[in-house]
Amino acid sequence: MRRVACIDIGTVTARLAVADVEAGCVLRLAKHSEICNLGEGVDATGRLSREAMGRVVACARGYVDAAREAKAEAVCCTLTSAARDAENACELGAALDSLGLDPLVIPGEIEGALTFLGVARDFPGARILVADNGGGSTELALGSLRRDRVLDLGFVRSIDVGCRRVTEKFLLASPLPSRADLEAAHAFAAQGFSPAIEEGGLFAAGSDRAVEGAPERLVLCGGTVTSLVAISLGLEPYDSSRVHLGRLSLEQVEELEGRLAGMTVEQRAELPGLQAKRAPVILGGAVAISELMRQTGFAELIASESDLLFGLATTAAAALTGEDSPVIWKPTMRPLR
Repeated sequence: MRRVACIDIGTVTARLAVADVEAGCVLRLAKHSEICNLGEGVDATGRLSREAMGRVVACARGYVDAAREAKAEAVCCTLTSAARDAENACELGAALDSLGLDPLVIPGEIEGALTFLGVARDFPGARILVADNGGGSTELALGSLRRDRVLDLGFVRSIDVGCRRVTEKFLLASPLPSRADLEAAHAFAAQGFSPAIEEGGLFAAGSDRAVEGAPERLVLCGGTVTSLVAISLGLEPYDSSRVHLGRLSLEQVEELEGRLAGMTVEQRAELPGLQAKRAPVILGGAVAISELMRQTGFAELIASESDLLFGLATTAAAALTGEDSPVIWKPTMRPLR
């Protein structure tokens, strides 16, 4: 068994996982997360702000210390959409390197594959569409994890539709978004998702446009969908055991979107089940998710907390042991002892 630490720095949230992995299976994984908003303003400026980078570095420093205290033998560090978009991401990379990390800006397709690997562990043998709705992008992956634990991944795409990107483009003009603002946000999401859905044959099995090999289930991960489930249940405090594998119908997602659209950011921040720091971007995420469900024809989604961190932990352990990676990609591990 190997104990590994994985740090994933997203557009909205920076996360740490310390995992025990044996024979390609995650036996135990403890997660920590902090909303750092690395991608704040990146869509407009193409650059990471000094303030956002400072928040991330301070968070990562604490994560490295926590990983050492947990007796992880090595750590890896990945960055996703905001770092992919920012022309000055190398500045953040240098600061993270000084903490003893080897930060890797991963392509969207690798992000999608790692997320699929993490999610599919709960759906052995099923053909699923996994959507990781983040701050700057949504990764779509179609495939299955065979019962012999071999990954069969047929299609992966990263789409530049995420909760922060949608928010900054369309939902900041006034405290309460207008109907025109929401319609423009939906049109943007539809325009982003539609080509990939057509190309990958991502229409729900049993729907009018389904093709051979169509997905049987839609599984969503990311802070937006887990927050929507928590809000729908009125969870205070948050309870991951009730959120993981929770279900929402399209009608429920649309009702939640309408409810959020009728609130100011300050009012959303008071909702049971929602982190106050996520209040500014939760509506943009709800728009993206409801539009994805409409475009694919799924009447229901399943929320998953077994996300990229689970897939990253599996590949991190493989890198340490010299085994083949299930996604033909390996992180660079830095020793912690």
